[in-house]
Amino acid sequence: MITRHDWSQAEIQALLDLPLMEILWQAQQVHRAANPGYRVQLASLLSVKTGGCEEDCAYCPQSIHHSSDVTGRPELQVEVEPVLARARAARDAGAHRFCMGWAWRDIRDGAPFEAMLAMVRGVRELGLEACVTAGMLTGPQAARLAEAGLTAYNHNLDTSPEHYAQIISTRTYQERLETLERVRAVGIQLCCGGIIGLGESSADRASLLQVLASLDPHPESVPINALVAVEGTPLEDRPAVDPLELVRMVATARILMPHSRVRLSAGREQLNREAQILCLLAGADSIFYGDTLLTTGNPDVEADRELLAAAGVRVEAEPSLAR
Repeated sequence: MITRHDWSQAEIQALLDLPLMEILWQAQQVHRAANPGYRVQLASLLSVKTGGCEEDCAYCPQSIHHSSDVTGRPELQVEVEPVLARARAARDAGAHRFCMGWAWRDIRDGAPFEAMLAMVRGVRELGLEACVTAGMLTGPQAARLAEAGLTAYNHNLDTSPEHYAQIISTRTYQERLETLERVRAVGIQLCCGGIIGLGESSADRASLLQVLASLDPHPESVPINALVAVEGTPLEDRPAVDPLELVRMVATARILMPHSRVRLSAGREQLNREAQILCLLAGADSIFYGDTLLTTGNPDVEADRELLAAAGVRVEAEPSLAR
């Protein structure tokens, strides 16, 4: 199978515009060829540092610029053992990847960063993949995370370059791309995707996917999120995303990036079982599993097990203690 990095926006738009049955068929062919066995990875996500973020992302309830700021929740940013206890519980429930989030514009050196490194080491010693999302970072910080054993760094592009200024003013698109470059330079995998439902056009969705598919190599993980409109954010009145639009995004991402994990992420709780199964059919091969997805809800573990059983897909082998 040929992996391309030269998709034009027009080609991607043509995929997004295909009849649903056709794009599902194409995505199925790609997915079965690139990912035989139809295995789904289970990831669990913990918000280590919640709220009080200096960024003004219009969708986010953790921004100090919005009345929805959720500052005040218990923070774990210098308490390593409680975080590892959550990681252990996630592993015992069947998760393969443990993701940790800090509501920061950028990583700060000092005690919180040292604790982050200890958390990464501890998660890896539990046999789990470790992912961190914490905003921008420097080259030396990326190198220290790599040395600690970090599997992946999450840093989403959110939307297209053209629509970006309508959503965020406190960080540029170029700064996001530079963060991705620093992560890549030290050998850490990329977890990088976007959000639909931000008031973007179909052309914006094609443009976002073009940026992602132009990265060489492609991001190892591509989260596809649907906006969860939260009261107190500038996007609180946005209508719910049509589930079939999310299916189209998943299918197109699968066609463009055959070997990436396409992660069904925020907004999944708003989907019924059938819509989630359609996303799996379209090529999603990872879900955030149980507990909470940062500050928005996520179906609980038992419901997720029932979903995967109904879909007839297998989960990856249980985590081992081998690093």
